[in-house]
Parts: sequence; C-alpha cells; structure tokens
Amino acid sequence: MAATRVSRETIKRLVLYETLLRKWQKSINLVSSATLSGLWRRHMLDSAQLVGLAPEKARIWADLGSGGGFPGLVVAIMLKERPGFVMHLIESDQRKCVFLREVARETGAPVEVHARRIEAFAAESGLKPDVVSARALAPLDRLLDWAGPLFGPETLGLFLKGRGAEGELTEARKGRIFEAEISPSRSDPSGSVLMVRGLHGPAG
Repeated sequence: MAATRVSRETIKRLVLYETLLRKWQKSINLVSSATLSGLWRRHMLDSAQLVGLAPEKARIWADLGSGGGFPGLVVAIMLKERPGFVMHLIESDQRKCVFLREVARETGAPVEVHARRIEAFAAESGLKPDVVSARALAPLDRLLDWAGPLFGPETLGLFLKGRGAEGELTEARKGRIFEAEISPSRSDPSGSVLMVRGLHGPAG
C-alpha cells in the first residue's frame, strides 16, 4: 500500500505536520479533539490512501474544503518529489489557510492555498485538475454541484466517505451522468472512497 511505502524523509515531514497541527489545535479547531489520539490512522492514513487510487500521471490536484489539511496536505507531502506536482488547497476559513501555508512552508509541500469559497474558486479559476478530492465535507450531490466546473474529461473525483455512500450515489445521479466506483477504505472498515469520472450535467 502506498501509504506504508514512504521514504524516511516523507515520514519526517508528516511528523512535522503532526507537531504543527497539535500546536495550532490549541487555538484553532483543526480536527475533532476526540480523534487526536488516533491521528495517524484516523487522519493521516485515511488521507494517504488516496495516493494509491489516483493516476500515477496526476500532476494537478484540487482539494475542496481542506480545513486542517486532510486529505490534500497529506497527499502533497507524499507526492512532494513527483515532478510538476501541485496541490491546490481550497479553504474559506482564513485562520486555517494561515495554518496550511505554515505547514507547506515548513515541510516544503508543493501547495497553493486559496482562501476562497469552493463555488467561487471552481467557477472562476478555469482549473481542470487531474484529481479533485474532499473528505467529510458534504453529501456527494452537493460536492458535485460545487466541483462540477473543475471536472474535465479526464478528471477523477476521490471523495472520502463514511456509511451511506450508496445512498449518496443514488441521490447524486439525479440530473447528472457520471461513472462511479466505491472502494473500501483502508483505514476505516465502515468507510469508503467514492471514485467519480466523466461528470456531466447540472444538478436538478
């Protein structure tokens, strides 16, 4: 699994990320405090599994509602050495954006932080990334409303979900055409990753 076959340097960067997160968590709610004791499994590994599901040729990645950096910042740290790789972190909370920029600066992660609402960024940026990701952000139909303008013909959506993924898929198909696959989570037996391709059509 990609999440466990990482270099010593990558582990060091992830540990630095953890240190900064625990420091900032005292003043900003970056993750649920109840999950801090299981940070590596609940957040790091959960995020890292997306690297193994994304195309190896992926260079441009957009992470929606990045919050404390999961999954986007973890992925960016893991793919730091991939030539031309850029992670776009889209987060409307200004304080969280400051945190994300500090972690990127300290770890050297190849990220661009956008302090914008997702809808505005997607509609105005013109970006057509190879991968769009989100974690515990919103139901799939709302995610696809927001992310629709970012999808090009080859864009892959990777959305980390808990229980109820099948129901979200059914609802999201109303008024849209897309291909979807559910991949079991490698960090949470009750979780899954929704893989979306070929998105067409508005909500409705």
